Amino acid sequence: MTKRRGRKKTGRRRYARGASTEVEREMRRYKRGTARSGRGGRGGKVKSRKQAIAIGLSKARKKGKRVPPKRSA
Repeated sequence: MTKRRGRKKTGRRRYARGASTEVEREMRRYKRGTARSGRGGRGGKVKSRKQAIAIGLSKARKKGKRVPPKRSA
């Protein structure tokens, strides 16, 4: 019986690496206080981390990165 230690499960990534960089970029904007929501960034200031992540994923989707579809409410 062999033990597998420190090995990552092989399989396809759910989110593309480009998508995660997009989210990181949006998180930086959120932390600096410059992240804005709404059409063309004319809306209010982003106040929650979840909202910043959602905006980052949305931007990644628009750029055609591999991101799972939005969950329906």
